[in-house]
Amino acid sequence: MDAVQVVKSSSPPSHEGIHIVRAAIRLLAIFVVFPGTLLIWLMMPTNTYRQIWLPQIRLKASSSTYLGAEGGTILVYTFPILFIAVLGCVYLHLGKKLNNHELKSWISIISSSGTTKNRFAVWKQPMLVKGPLGIVSGIELAFFVMFITLLVWSLSTYLHNKFKNITTQSAAKHHEQVWESKLDSAALVLGLAGNVCLAFLFFPVARGSSVLALFGLTSEGSIKYHIWLGHIVLAFFTAHGLCYIIYWAATEQISQMVIWDKVGVSNVAGELALLSGLFMWATAIPRIRRKMFELFFYTHYLYILFMFFFILHVGIAYACIALPSFYLFLVDRYLRFLQSRTSTRLIFARVLPCETLELNLAKTPGLKYNPTSVMFINVPSISKMQWHPFTVTSNSSLEPEKISIVVKGEGSWSKKLYQMLSSPSPTDRIEVAVEGPYGPASTHFLRHDTLVMVSGGSGITPFISIIRELLLLSTSFSYKVPKVVLICAFKNSLDLTMLDLILPMSSTSIDMSNLNLQIEAYVTRETEPKTDGSKPVRSIWFKPNATDAPVSPILGTNHWLWLALIISSSFVVFLILIGTITRYYIYPIDHNSNTIFSYSLRAVLNILVICVSIASTASGAVLWNKKKNAMENKQIQNMEGPSPMGTPQSLYYNADRELESLPQQSLAQATNVHYGERPDLKKVIFECTGSSIGVLASGPKKMRHEVATICSSGLAENLHFESISFSW
Repeated sequence: MDAVQVVKSSSPPSHEGIHIVRAAIRLLAIFVVFPGTLLIWLMMPTNTYRQIWLPQIRLKASSSTYLGAEGGTILVYTFPILFIAVLGCVYLHLGKKLNNHELKSWISIISSSGTTKNRFAVWKQPMLVKGPLGIVSGIELAFFVMFITLLVWSLSTYLHNKFKNITTQSAAKHHEQVWESKLDSAALVLGLAGNVCLAFLFFPVARGSSVLALFGLTSEGSIKYHIWLGHIVLAFFTAHGLCYIIYWAATEQISQMVIWDKVGVSNVAGELALLSGLFMWATAIPRIRRKMFELFFYTHYLYILFMFFFILHVGIAYACIALPSFYLFLVDRYLRFLQSRTSTRLIFARVLPCETLELNLAKTPGLKYNPTSVMFINVPSISKMQWHPFTVTSNSSLEPEKISIVVKGEGSWSKKLYQMLSSPSPTDRIEVAVEGPYGPASTHFLRHDTLVMVSGGSGITPFISIIRELLLLSTSFSYKVPKVVLICAFKNSLDLTMLDLILPMSSTSIDMSNLNLQIEAYVTRETEPKTDGSKPVRSIWFKPNATDAPVSPILGTNHWLWLALIISSSFVVFLILIGTITRYYIYPIDHNSNTIFSYSLRAVLNILVICVSIASTASGAVLWNKKKNAMENKQIQNMEGPSPMGTPQSLYYNADRELESLPQQSLAQATNVHYGERPDLKKVIFECTGSSIGVLASGPKKMRHEVATICSSGLAENLHFESISFSW
């Protein structure tokens, strides 16, 4: 929707002002604050920073009786990133406001804006297709190159500056050999380099992050960078610890391993942090993670101990360098915790014979989300701790009172859920908790003449949400949407029943005549259709419960504004509280000398104040919005679902039956089923016509790479690729 503009027949809406404000915010965040922060990171390993800038910062910070030593670090490292996050929230709120207005008016493409959008779209094209990071877009590659450059620069500069001062004479003063002094310095540098990686580790896992959305990224698409950053962080910290152990053993100081200094670095805390990290690292190995997911999932909560002991190890002043991403993650994590405490109203489920479920949950009409969004689901009767992400297939405007997800029985958790609902006498109520939905801040599907969507297996689910979005625009707004070519590959003919989920269950009011849809379905492991005379798709309706509530936006309809308020207000509360504690408790003891008051106690006080600040402000915002939505939630809770229905007709299984629904007939007519073959993706994609063709791929890694290779080959300039992957 970002590529469209509203035109009213009466006085034209003032979109120009909103666009100018958004452009100014993006300019300030991306081209002013972010480069300034990057400059500080680049200068940090240099002698200019350590000998000139840092002493000046410490001198000014030490003159303050309220924040003390960490005041300068907070100002230089923490504040700019939180400022970018707040700017991002305002930017996204204005974009959402613009999109909501567009949905209420008739829509047309602005030809003058097409060049700008296409120019920006170039950065979303795949620059790398094969490799350890998979498919990498231009935006991701730019950030990846900047990060690697920063890491190499920091490591090499630190080592050069440390080693050039080590001589035989300087080593002899400490009763050491040259190699021992260099090992000591190298161990410190490895820790400093690991801290550079740690500063970025938590950005990809903040699901509702405004920082990622501001740069055109999503948490789902960036999770691979969290994985790689985790590997690099723990590799550096492990090497850091081992080098110190070897150094202490060589210099007969092995007793340093059990020292917890009151002032200065705490070795024991560092060892406990490393031990927690090593447990997480071992269970994050891909083979272990896939085969023993529960072990991986539970041990990953050790990140709490890892960060706690890391802060105790280095002290709060130095930890402020890596604090911003963790601070934003804590805000996001606490909001998710508050949302997950509510039991969600499950209305009905559609059970397919291919071990697939469509779960339909009640939602408030005020909950809006874009296609390809993801929602995390927890079913306590299966596992109280496990949360699993699933693609949202419904459309928030087409289906204002329910939200749907599709669960494919491919793992032990999803198979247990399918068995619960596919039994002859399924339960009449399942307790469900949700987090989300999370998704892209905007979509750009309408800027294309043709959409080619390639899926494999359950990879079709993101495309269901896109098709329903196009159905809404073509039906409710009479907008000429792009032609849609859906290429879907399935293993067995039973999997064809997933195509039944393209239309919502109440599809009688949908007019498909304005949607140019072509479905090419491929059954790769069977040479002919399978018929057994059964009715494969059935619906299960669940009894409502007074304690259940519909899915609602945790911060209301103005989510981004409330998030900006939480981030800014919690940070202000933190500064006030820690400033008061420092002025009236720490300063009278330490007088900003940093040689008397316990580093560990100071760190614990800061951690406690950060948690209290985030919890109090976020809880207040959630309670305020909960009261505002109480009446709406009550109305939806009292909504009576229809009586249990029989088995609905399937379009592609027992297709000889007469279909009563006109949309179902149209969908069946638009579908061609091919048995015993795989799609020739290169031929199908190159045969599509149009000045701009959007190519989307979702499914197995090999298939996505094949599609990306075709689009990035340069043989056709009108192809614009986008990978949709939620597997990591």
